Amino acid sequence: MVYPSALPPNKLILGIDPGTQVMGYGLIEVTGSKVQVVQYGVIHLKSYSNHAIKLKKIFDRMIQLIDEYLPDELAIESPFFGVNVQSMLKLGRAQGVAIAAALSRDIPYVEYAPKKVKQSVTGNGNASKEQVASMLVQILKIQPDPKMFDATDALSVALCHHYQKGNNAKQGAKSWKAFLTDNPGRVSGK
Repeated sequence: MVYPSALPPNKLILGIDPGTQVMGYGLIEVTGSKVQVVQYGVIHLKSYSNHAIKLKKIFDRMIQLIDEYLPDELAIESPFFGVNVQSMLKLGRAQGVAIAAALSRDIPYVEYAPKKVKQSVTGNGNASKEQVASMLVQILKIQPDPKMFDATDALSVALCHHYQKGNNAKQGAKSWKAFLTDNPGRVSGK
């Protein structure tokens, strides 16, 4: 007989590859050392010309995913420094909205640099999207689909988080409730 305390703990990790044209998401379930894909896909945003509407769509879809699957943690890729500062600012806003959605549901998040994600999954921090997807096909037994590179990137962020076990990464704020509990002297009564 197996008692409930003897069962390996399971954890749902929602991985996000932020974007303002296409945002990838991937949800994995980890039970002990076994990793299984629960869901993955993309949020298409190209048809919206207004950046504020894109951010609202990202927030709304994130809330839908969170409420439907109840992930334990969010792993999100950090924006990389590009040549176009405006694009980087927009990408940062998209990432911030995704994080805000998680925090609104008290879900802790961890941010990972793109090179860290690629290194964790492929062993090469400079791997291409195709190489990352190819490795995920082997590891997670998913079907290859070139149209889903943003989704496989999101799965790779979730898998990186699993491999890191939350270590060696800049930990994000857990929640306002946790912050207030951990910092009672920083709350003003005014």
